[in-house]
Amino acid sequence: MALRELKSIVAFLLIFAGLQWLYGLGRGTAVERLLIDMLTVRPSVALINLITPGENVRAVGHSLVSPHARLNVLNGCEGIETFFLLLAAILIHRTSWRHKLSGAVLGVVFVHGLNQARIVTLFYAFRYDKSLFSLLHGYMLPVVLILLTSLFFLAWAVACKKAANGSTLHA
Repeated sequence: MALRELKSIVAFLLIFAGLQWLYGLGRGTAVERLLIDMLTVRPSVALINLITPGENVRAVGHSLVSPHARLNVLNGCEGIETFFLLLAAILIHRTSWRHKLSGAVLGVVFVHGLNQARIVTLFYAFRYDKSLFSLLHGYMLPVVLILLTSLFFLAWAVACKKAANGSTLHA
């Protein structure tokens, strides 16, 4: 392995660990409430009620609550680790800061959307089949999130390369 690749791996790990550490400082604060209660739970509740109004789901702090189920969204369930992995990869990628900024902005929207779909899926699984919930929560959906986010990164990196070679960057 070349020294350049080793430096990239170390930089990636340090950026990811640093972001995790900084986020950890926000546990129990307004930052955590914003990311979990406001930006994760409330949109999930709205989406579930849009899809199935009869569920009558309410946002209660970190929880999605209906007459039939209560799903707690804990620290780590908001998708932040997936975004931090993506952001670390974007930051070490050799491209312009303009492209890095566009990748970070598009990435946060992408990861947030994926995570909302994950939370909604988990709510329905918990509501209707708790054994399916365990499988989805513990194994399948984390892998799907990482896989799709990796594909997002690859598509973004290819678009950056094309832009650097004179093509137009299309997001």
